[in-house]
Amino acid sequence: MYNFLLTCILIVSVLLIIAVMMQPSKTNDALSALTGGADDLFAKQKPRGFEAFMQRVTVILGILFFGLALALVYFSSH
Repeated sequence: MYNFLLTCILIVSVLLIIAVMMQPSKTNDALSALTGGADDLFAKQKPRGFEAFMQRVTVILGILFFGLALALVYFSSH
């Protein structure tokens, strides 16, 4: 069981890295980093399409990683 969980957590961690790297960048330019993004205060919109899908995939993979890590700790101590 331990080896199965270890294999699953390795696969999920690679998929999580890929999902994070595929997300589109949220910063527009260096000026927004210096001003703190105050010009985008009222321009917030809900993510749609690919961006929303990638956010959901990232959250699901993160929860799965956390659950597998807890199960792995449990099985390694017993």
